Amino acid sequence: GAYVLQVKATDADDPTYGNSARVVYSILQGQPYFSIDPKTGVIRTALPNMDREVKEQYQVLIQAKDMGGQLGGLAGTTTVNITLTDVNDNPPRFPKSIFHLKVPESSHVGSAIGRIRAVDPDFGKNAQIEYNIVPGDGGNLFDITTDKNTQEGVIKLKKPLDFETKKAYTFKVEASNLHLDQRFHSVGPFKDTATVKINVLDMDEPPVFSKPMYTMDVYEDTPVGTIIGAVTAQDLDVGSSSVRYFIDWKNDGDSYFTIDATEGTIATNELLDRESTAQYNFSIIASKVSNPLLTSKVNVIINVLDVNEFPPEISVPYETSVCENAKPGQVIQTVTAADKDLSPAGQRFSFRLSPEASNKPNFTVHDYRNNTAGIEARRNGYSRRQQELYFLPVVIEDSSYPVQSSTNTMTIRVCRCDADGTILSCNVEAIFLPVGLSTGALIAILLCIVILLVIVVLYVALRRQKKKDTLMTSKEDIRDNVIHYDDEGGGEEDTQAFDIGALRNPKVIEDNKTRRDIKPDTLRFIRQRPSVEDNTDIRDFINQRLQENDVDPSAPPYDSLATYAYEGNGSVAESLSSIDSLTTEADQDYDYLSDWGPRFKTLADMFGEEESYNPDKVT
Repeated sequence: GAYVLQVKATDADDPTYGNSARVVYSILQGQPYFSIDPKTGVIRTALPNMDREVKEQYQVLIQAKDMGGQLGGLAGTTTVNITLTDVNDNPPRFPKSIFHLKVPESSHVGSAIGRIRAVDPDFGKNAQIEYNIVPGDGGNLFDITTDKNTQEGVIKLKKPLDFETKKAYTFKVEASNLHLDQRFHSVGPFKDTATVKINVLDMDEPPVFSKPMYTMDVYEDTPVGTIIGAVTAQDLDVGSSSVRYFIDWKNDGDSYFTIDATEGTIATNELLDRESTAQYNFSIIASKVSNPLLTSKVNVIINVLDVNEFPPEISVPYETSVCENAKPGQVIQTVTAADKDLSPAGQRFSFRLSPEASNKPNFTVHDYRNNTAGIEARRNGYSRRQQELYFLPVVIEDSSYPVQSSTNTMTIRVCRCDADGTILSCNVEAIFLPVGLSTGALIAILLCIVILLVIVVLYVALRRQKKKDTLMTSKEDIRDNVIHYDDEGGGEEDTQAFDIGALRNPKVIEDNKTRRDIKPDTLRFIRQRPSVEDNTDIRDFINQRLQENDVDPSAPPYDSLATYAYEGNGSVAESLSSIDSLTTEADQDYDYLSDWGPRFKTLADMFGEEESYNPDKVT
């Protein structure tokens, strides 16, 4: 009787004319599932508890027929497709009550070890199932989740399995609908329960260490080869195998220790120094003899314990100061101690004066018994003029075993202070300055001295720079070949006033020619003169001697060859050089020499016309 829908047919006949327009509805196909009201056309369900899981869709053929007229009853038909909508009215059901699973003991934590499934005939979200492990045997080792695609229960491992510890597990799993319909609570509980039995399979496993981590202690400077501890691993499989140990070498620090491959004992391999390395961290690997590929690893931490081998020392500063107006008992410095050793809890340091300083009445050490001490003055005032520095030997001793102590010398400088104890000056130079000279006056004097020094340095630098500029100007100005010198020339006959070599053209100078304007250093050639015959003409004799002296470089007069780089073009006489004049004499006209005056009369006679030259008059 549940309402499904209403159909309506129309008739074009006149409704006022008899029963021609009155329609009656009936079902031709679709019974016994549905019924229809003949007057209203309302379709209702005809059977209770129609199950969508049995049949989802129905086709209902409906007829509409009028009641009269000359032609009799006329009818029309239509088909109605009816689809059942699903509701959550079916609980999930396991197809079997017990599920058996076999799981290797080597399965990793978090991995899926099996699947189970409950069936729900509903559809869509009404078929979604939630799985839970009933608290009991396997609640701590296993977990179950729902696969959203297949609605299966996926069993996962929460903790490692061990065949040697436990070989089987049994627990229950409950499957229930995730979305419940309150209208069907009276039908019954919408959940089902099944039992899961898991059998653990034995696998060949690596050795197992007795501890997850090993911690050992050893004193520094322990002799090499001393055993400091041991690790233990066992093969828990049936028919256990022997185990071998070795260190997992990763860095040079692992070489400080060795391990016995059979016993697993760890010993020192080198001397340890706690001040260098306080802790060592490395890994030990254990492998089965029967299957070396099966290994396990454990971390080992070795703490190096400190041995009291270093004496305590004064922490910085080693130097302090005291005012000249210090009073007896005044604390001028508080000192603490530092120890290179690892100080144990409750370490105490004691302070005292060394025996040789105990009798001196200058300073004393007051031990506050809290690992600090105060340096106190024992005199009523100090004088820098008498003594500027004091050296105070302080003995510091620790409380460890064996007891270590050291003597530390503190330097105490005497300073000038004001009435409030503020230091004004500690330098040595201030002692010898006049008492009445203030600090401002000293600074002013120093500034004046510095300014004077700067002025002197600048003046000297400017003088040198000016002199250098003048010299550079005279040397670098090559516009005119002017040679500067301070001597006065001796006239045209003076050839020693200056070096005429500067006027020479370097391209024309021949290195192998000997200067003839000075006497050469070479020895005079010893000429082999032929004997003079009695009938030799005196003219030939003179010419022979003249020729010998002309070719002799060491014979006077010494000619001076000067090649001028630039020769004036306006000289009437042109070149006055007499070099090579013997070979060019015939080509020259020397008549103009007679016009030069009395000084050139001899040259005019020698180089004039041949008839005017009388060689007999030459001496």
